[in-house]
Amino acid sequence: MKTVPASILTLVTGVVVTLISLWVGQNNHLLPVQASEQAPLVDDLFNVMVIIGTAIFLIVEGALLLFMIQFRQRPGDESDGSPIEGNIPLEIVWTAIPSVIVIGLGIYSVEVYAEMGGFTPEGGAMMMSHNHGGSSTKGSALAASLEDAPNLTAPGLGDDMPMAEAQIARSYGLGAKPGMEALEPDVTVDVTAMQFAWLFNYPNEGVYTAEMHVPVGVTVHLNLDAVDVLHAFWLPQFRIKQDVIPGQKTELQFVATKTGTYPIVCAELCGSYHGGMRAELFVDEPEDYQAWLTENAIAQGGGVIPILAANPADLTPGEFLAPYGQAMGIDDSLVQHLSHHHAL
Repeated sequence: MKTVPASILTLVTGVVVTLISLWVGQNNHLLPVQASEQAPLVDDLFNVMVIIGTAIFLIVEGALLLFMIQFRQRPGDESDGSPIEGNIPLEIVWTAIPSVIVIGLGIYSVEVYAEMGGFTPEGGAMMMSHNHGGSSTKGSALAASLEDAPNLTAPGLGDDMPMAEAQIARSYGLGAKPGMEALEPDVTVDVTAMQFAWLFNYPNEGVYTAEMHVPVGVTVHLNLDAVDVLHAFWLPQFRIKQDVIPGQKTELQFVATKTGTYPIVCAELCGSYHGGMRAELFVDEPEDYQAWLTENAIAQGGGVIPILAANPADLTPGEFLAPYGQAMGIDDSLVQHLSHHHAL
């Protein structure tokens, strides 16, 4: 009986593994719905990694199963195994292939990051995009201490702004996409994180709110700040997340592509009630968004008024849980009793 040549078996195995990996990569359904222009970029990178991971899994596990069956110990066979010392070409191959994969994924991920605006946050670009007189700042000047150069000013931020203040004003995060840095965003929202709530200020419209509304299909710019501890602003359906750091401005910029209601999640452990630090993002049609703005501007007197909010960290467990108990139909006295019993 003739055996199938090893080269044919290897070719067929490679084709089967490739087809299965491609199908799994394109049909894994592991991520939530796409709701922003940035989401497909992240999903494509994720799918590529799933394809590669599936292929590696099939090859490694398939080889293990094959060897377990083919080289198992037969009944009555008490002989030693073959004295195999190594295979230099094989070791070169299984070192070179992962190296190429890691380097390729690294280059691809940097391109995705750049396409999402990771290299063009507004604050981070300020000091580099302006230069008076066409001169360049030498590395020695940048390295100078503030004591040695107390009057050093930041180009592009005004002659009266010291370099120290300019450095503090730098922002990090996701800015405009390449080629669109000069365009002003259509909507700007100042986002404040605190234990354990999100507050949203629309500075151009004079609206303060605990929920965020944006119109579909326009550029939205978020200025993120924290008043207490480290938080993280995460929109799973938008595939964007950014740390919110006390004393350090960060930002996000996105374009929503699908109307609906999406969760805003704090993705950084920030205290006892971290799991409850959530808000909602409403992506509206332009006319619905304008109606919402008008309604809230009228309700808030048409001007900028400070929002009054209690810091949940200052509340007792009973006070914090009372609204949730009411929503579930639980009597307030029972909630207070349970929280008091838990405290004991």
